[in-house]
Amino acid sequence: MPLRIVVGPGNEHDSKRLLELVEGLDWRPEQLYADAAYDTEPIRRSLESIGIEPNIPVNPRNGRKPRPYSIELYKKMRSAVERFFGWLKSFRRIIIRYERLASTYKALVTIASIIIHLRYGILR
Repeated sequence: MPLRIVVGPGNEHDSKRLLELVEGLDWRPEQLYADAAYDTEPIRRSLESIGIEPNIPVNPRNGRKPRPYSIELYKKMRSAVERFFGWLKSFRRIIIRYERLASTYKALVTIASIIIHLRYGILR
């Protein structure tokens, strides 16, 4: 599975780049796991329109009715993502983001991801 990285400005929420990331994939996942910050109607509609089932808990601040999602799968995936970002934070140059060019930053994240994969084997 190829690694896909999308970089945006530091003051922009990640949810603004989610659809760009998903549309750039060479393959379509059956489900997309995201936390409650990604619980917006445009994101849900866009994912459903391209055949991806959103597995996103409802954000209580939105005041909407709860939607069904797989809590067990969500927790399992969330745990893996949190571990990955914890390992990624051991690469201080990435976390602080000294690089001005997005291409350089993406290259460093790719190298760090390869090291994490070789060290822990979680990206299989």
